[in-house]
Amino acid sequence: MSAISPTPDDARHDPTHPAVRRISSRYPVEVIRSDRRNKTVSARIVDGVIRVRIPAWMTAEDEAHFVDDVVERIERDRRSSAIDLLRRAQSLADEYDLPQPMSVTWSKVQRQRWGSCSVNSGDIRISDRLVDVPPWVLDSVLIHELAHLVVPNHGPEFESIINRYPLNERATGYLMAVGDRLNQQLG
Repeated sequence: MSAISPTPDDARHDPTHPAVRRISSRYPVEVIRSDRRNKTVSARIVDGVIRVRIPAWMTAEDEAHFVDDVVERIERDRRSSAIDLLRRAQSLADEYDLPQPMSVTWSKVQRQRWGSCSVNSGDIRISDRLVDVPPWVLDSVLIHELAHLVVPNHGPEFESIINRYPLNERATGYLMAVGDRLNQQLG
């Protein structure tokens, strides 16, 4: 990615302007370099364009890394907001005779686990890395966390509960493959 200097106000609303470009995003991306910005990168959607502000000192390589990262986070947030996790979990709880959760939310900080459950409060968190998995995989993770509301450990009783879901084994294999791919990217 080449460095792009601040754009005039009239260019910010023109998706054909050279300062506004597309990366692997469904939104145009505008990068604004600022001498006043020391360390932080910020981004938000303004008039259908992801506007990313970066420090002027950043190299093209730094820019590419940070812009790609922040754009991916924004787009993941947008995709996750389209999925009503609580309603989905409530429906699965009814279908598989499991307790209703108090809350089910996406987690941006879970990088080691696909989900977690606070047994005492009934709160479930699902890693936002699962936003783009097939629905049956997400359902398997939700059932796994709902099962913890009955059995807090991973013993035989827990296994019998999660195996009520006919696609559990398939979803587990899918997540193992996705996890391996993510670890290779990070490693």
